[in-house]
Amino acid sequence: MRIEGKEYRTIWYEGKVVKIIDQTKLPHRFIIKELKTVKDAINAIKVMEVRGAPLIGGTAAYGIVLAIQERNDFEFIKKNSEELVQSRPTAINLKWAVDRMMKKLSGINSDQILDIALNEAKEICDEDEKFCENIGINGLRIIEEIYNKKKDTVNILTHCNAGWLATINWGTATSPIYHAHKKGIPVHVWVDETRPRNQGANLTSYELNEEEIPNTIIADNTGGILMQRGEVDMCIVGTDRTLSNGDVCNKIGTYLKALAAHDNNVPFYVALPSSTIDWDIKNAKDIPIEERNSEELSHVEGIDENDEIKKLLIYPSKSKAMNLAFDVTPAKYVTNLITEKGICEASTEGLKKLFNK
Repeated sequence: MRIEGKEYRTIWYEGKVVKIIDQTKLPHRFIIKELKTVKDAINAIKVMEVRGAPLIGGTAAYGIVLAIQERNDFEFIKKNSEELVQSRPTAINLKWAVDRMMKKLSGINSDQILDIALNEAKEICDEDEKFCENIGINGLRIIEEIYNKKKDTVNILTHCNAGWLATINWGTATSPIYHAHKKGIPVHVWVDETRPRNQGANLTSYELNEEEIPNTIIADNTGGILMQRGEVDMCIVGTDRTLSNGDVCNKIGTYLKALAAHDNNVPFYVALPSSTIDWDIKNAKDIPIEERNSEELSHVEGIDENDEIKKLLIYPSKSKAMNLAFDVTPAKYVTNLITEKGICEASTEGLKKLFNK
């Protein structure tokens, strides 16, 4: 996808370093950062220079490559693979990618291990790009159906950033939107700002602007009244972990959007690659929900009149804050899941049938 008219992916390997777009600086600064060590990769995930479940997985895969470049010793690689898995607990793609890399490297001769690791990391990223493209092709049908009935702009509500910046390319929730736009279907996106880190305002709106797709940023609690007024045709969100029963763990606030959509008969779709499905956890209560630093709530970051990025305290200095990063939307509130394999019901039967499990 494009930034200032130039095509980019979110992560790539070049000259023995891994290059990423530093998402903590967007939308005010576009900075390409180099990851030179596995610790750099772990830190990039922890501080959210990279974020979004598929991109975290891709970064972890390249983190293994960086570990091998530092010290071609399997115990060193294994230790750092465990640290990578712990860097952010909720997104299942992280563990999935590390497990896939370590399985591929098990028993490999040390002379070959770097080349094999590089090829596997690249394959993980290339695969995600293709999966997200297919999600867009499958989800496009839903937007086309709405447009064919309405014959007017299709208004779509999103939450957080499930765009190309959260993946390798295309995005999950945004991929059907990009495909519809490329086909000439008029779309407009209601972009939840997504407190506390404002990934909707800072990232989703930013990338939609770069693709020249009309969008409007709204406060997180505005979606309900827009649905009551009939100004939302569909909701589409991403997911950090989807259980085999169809329950969806996504950015905090997703559950409330699903409830509002259900009450107003607005279809609520979740877009995901198969790498985001957790086939092992059966109960949503067992999903590890990340609780992040309360400063993400108590402070806001922006650009001042001198073009300097500043962080400001907005809460009373003695106040406490709780910062849960994710919530769970029960499958009964999800209209359908949009995957690279097709569209299915958010249920055990729907997922098993689609993925032959």
